[in-house]
Formats: sequence, C-alpha cells, structure tokens
Amino acid sequence: MALLDLRTITVTGSRAAMGQAYGQACAGEVQAFVAQRARAAAIYLRERGLRNPQLITELARQCLDALRFWDEPSWAEHQATAQGGRVDAVDLYAAANYTDIRDILAYPAQPSAAAAGGAAITPDAEGCTAMLFPAQGAAPLIAAQTWDLNPSDLEYVVAVHRIPDQGPSTWSITCAGCPSLIGMNERGVAIGTTNIKIRPSRVGIPYLSLIHAALGCGSRAQAVQRIISAPRAAAHTYWLADAQGAEDIECSATSVARRSASHGLARTNHCLDGAHAQAEGEVPSSSSRSRLARATAAVAGPQPTIPALKTLMADRSDGSDSINRYAEDGQGTSTNACVIAIPARRELQVCRGSADRGRWLTLDFNPST
Repeated sequence: MALLDLRTITVTGSRAAMGQAYGQACAGEVQAFVAQRARAAAIYLRERGLRNPQLITELARQCLDALRFWDEPSWAEHQATAQGGRVDAVDLYAAANYTDIRDILAYPAQPSAAAAGGAAITPDAEGCTAMLFPAQGAAPLIAAQTWDLNPSDLEYVVAVHRIPDQGPSTWSITCAGCPSLIGMNERGVAIGTTNIKIRPSRVGIPYLSLIHAALGCGSRAQAVQRIISAPRAAAHTYWLADAQGAEDIECSATSVARRSASHGLARTNHCLDGAHAQAEGEVPSSSSRSRLARATAAVAGPQPTIPALKTLMADRSDGSDSINRYAEDGQGTSTNACVIAIPARRELQVCRGSADRGRWLTLDFNPST
C-alpha cells in the first residue's frame, strides 16, 4: 500500500487575502467536502430522531453571526475562504463545525423524546486520542494527537501555513476550507482537541473558530484565556502546550475543568471531570475507555523518542479499540491525521491518515519550509 501524502498550502497577507487564496487553492475539495459533511450530518441527526437537516443550516448561520461579533477578522477570513472556494459561507461554516452544530440539536439542556437523547442512546465510536509528555532532562515537552472522524474526511486533509500581515504565522492540520484544527504558531504555542458531549449545547462559537483564535495568541496563557472566556457553542477538550508546559481544559458550553500536564496527561472522548460526567450526553464508549487506558500508560512511563511515539500511534494491540483506527474496523470512524508537536523546536511532525499509512512530514517556521 502506497503511503498517503499530505498536501501543504501556504497563504500570506491580510486575513481576507489569506482566506481568498486558501479557498481558491482547494476549491474543488472545498465544494466536495461541504457536500459530504451535509450528508454525514443528515445521517447523524436522523439516527437521533431529528428529521430536518435545514436546522443545521440555520444554527450555522446563527453561530457565524456570533463569530462576527466575537472575532471579526476570523469572520472576514471565513467569508473570503468561502468566496475563493465558490461555496456558501454558511454551508462551509456548517461543514467545518458540524461536530458542534449537530450537538446543539442533539444535546440541548434536556433530552427530548424526538431526539431520543441522554445516556440511553448507543454511544458512537468516533473520537481522537491526545497524549502530553512533559520535558524530561534534555528531552523537550512533546504533545501528540491522532485526529479521528469520518473516513470520508481523509480525502480533504491538508496542512495550511498562514503568514499574516499581523500576528504570528501558523501551521495547522485541518480539512479543506476549514479553520485550524490541530496546530502551532511561530511562538511555539500548540493546540489540539478531542470531542466530548455535555449538555447543554447552544448557539455560540464552535470549536474550530476557538482553536483558530487561540493560535493567533502570543502565549499559551493568552490562548487558554481566549477559549475559556468565549461564549462556546458545545463541549470539547483542548490541550495547549508551549516549551514551558502544557495543560488540558475540559469544556462544556458553560463550564471549564482544567488539568495540568506537568506529570503527563492523556485524553480521549469522555469526561474526566465528575460534574461534567453527570451531564454527559452519551455513555463512554469502549473505544474511548480503551484508548484512554493505553494512552495513560504511555504518558506514565519514560518519554518516548519520536520514532517510538510514532510506533505507539500506529499500535493495533487493542483491535478496533486501538489508538490507531482503521476505516475497515466498521465503526464509522478512522484516523485521518496524526500530529506530534515539539514546541521548543517550533516543529510539527505530521501525516495524513494513520501513523502507519501516512508519509510523515516535518513542518516548521524556517523560511525554506
């Protein structure tokens, strides 16, 4: 099997200029991505008793309006990306943030009979795995994450290098036309995310816009504050790291639980905070529990070398509940990208697809990159 290559895109200038260039660079992929995410959202909601996919569009419109007031430059960049990609801006926002926007419908304050919500629902098996390894001796802090979601998203995974007129330049892994998902800025502030489901969800700022804004910050402290002070739309966890340390923030739309990674930290797709667990929309899946156990054991040991960490991310010891997830497992999810962040070096090591099926690249902030 040939290794999967990762496309890189570099854009420069004003936020609008970067958005326009980004959309134009991958217009065909953006259009196809919007269409397939709309199909995925309709299926997800139908399985939960929600029959009107237009509700997604209306909620996306309201969240995009909220973004304009919270972070107008990002709103302008998104508008330009949609224009460059020749898609509707609301449709693109719904596609990019569909994880959160669908949760506004699926996980309101109280479960409805129509939505068949609550813990009675069979948990889905989607979800990512993050591991934070503190600095040990001469070895710098390392943050690593698999990004797992719809197998069909694999075709649209790209790496985007943004070099703005104002603010730090950034590298991020994301889907074509989307804001940052996992990334780092030139000041060594790195961020990633895993999905959780906590009631209530609401109209607000979805997770990709939160991450995109955090990457524009000059320090980890500022990036953390940007997320925890935001009017968030739905639940996610976020890890944030720099050369000095790392932390994890488990967020609902309205509350935050913070954990230090000073002794190592692992995260998958269920709540670790007790109060959040009481409001969780689905019971934790066997996949999330198994991956958390494997990742927790890894961060409790000596810091691995980068080759050893890639081997860990490729491990299949737990079958379909492994950190490394294949589409052929039949769970409706797959590992679509892997990222290893080394903030002290201002360096990302990344691949499209799973760690054993993608060709690893090094992304940094050298002018020749």
